[in-house]
Amino acid sequence: MPTMRVYTLMGADGRPYRSSVPGTLGGYRRGRLYGRLDCRSALRAISVGDYIRHRVFFLDEATAIAAGYRPCAVCLPETYARWKAARDHDMHPVNGYTRPRSPLIRPADVTAYGELPAPIPYAGPELTSLLGLLTAPRSRIETVTVGHSRDDASRATVDAFTEAWQAVGRTVLAVVDWPEEAASWLRAAQRFTRGTPDAWVVAAAPLGWVQMSRRLRHSTGWDPNRTFGFASLAEPCITALAGQGTLDGLRGATGDGGIWKVESDRLTVCPPENEGTVA
Repeated sequence: MPTMRVYTLMGADGRPYRSSVPGTLGGYRRGRLYGRLDCRSALRAISVGDYIRHRVFFLDEATAIAAGYRPCAVCLPETYARWKAARDHDMHPVNGYTRPRSPLIRPADVTAYGELPAPIPYAGPELTSLLGLLTAPRSRIETVTVGHSRDDASRATVDAFTEAWQAVGRTVLAVVDWPEEAASWLRAAQRFTRGTPDAWVVAAAPLGWVQMSRRLRHSTGWDPNRTFGFASLAEPCITALAGQGTLDGLRGATGDGGIWKVESDRLTVCPPENEGTVA
C-alpha cells in the first residue's frame, strides 16, 4: 500500500501544519511575500542557496494574506499593483498619525471593526492612575521597558511617563518604538523583550499595538500580565483583532483616571469612582 505524502504548509495564523494537499503558492518568510511556485525571482534566489531556509508554502492566496504576506511584484504583478494601490490609499496622515494597512491581521477583520482612533495626548489623571497601578503595594515594580508607536501623541505620553517614573526613583531600562506598518514586527518585539524588566508600559496606536502584541505573544517571552497601557489601548475590539488570549492580563489607565483590564478576551473599564462598567 503506497504511503500518503504529507506536506508542511503555513496556516492563516502564521504557524506550520501538516497537510495531505500540497501548497499552491510559495512564500519567503524574511520578506513576508508570496508568489507562484514557478516565480523566476524565487527560483533564482533558491539556486543561490540561503533562500530555501526561509521558504514556506500556502494552500491558497487567502491563507497567505491572512498570515500577513504580500504578493510578489515579479510573478503576480497585477495582484501586487492592487495591493500597493490599496495600501497607499490607506496611508493618510491624521494629526501626525498614519493609519496603515495591517500585514498581521486579515483585511476583512480590520474592515469589520472599522477605523480605530488615532492616539490623543495623555491627560494628567491618566498618568497619575497608571503610576498608581505600577507603584501599588506589593507590586514590587522597579524597572520598566517602555514601548510606543511613532505618532506625536504617543511620543509625548512616553516622555511624560519616563520623567515621572524616574522622579519617583524608579528605572527605565529601555524605550522602544515601532512603526504602524512593518513586515513582521519581529525586530521591535525582540528589542522590547530584551533584558528582564519588572514590567512593560505601552503608549501606542491600537492597530499597531495589536500587531506588535501578536508578534510578542508568538515569538517572545512577553507576558501581558506584566504590561500596562495608556488610554489609547482601551478599545474593546483590540482583543478580537489580537487573537484569543493574546492580551489577557493587560491593564491600564483611562483618560479620566479610571482603570481598564483585559480578562477572558473582554475589556472591563472601571471609572475613578469605582463603579464598574463593561465595554
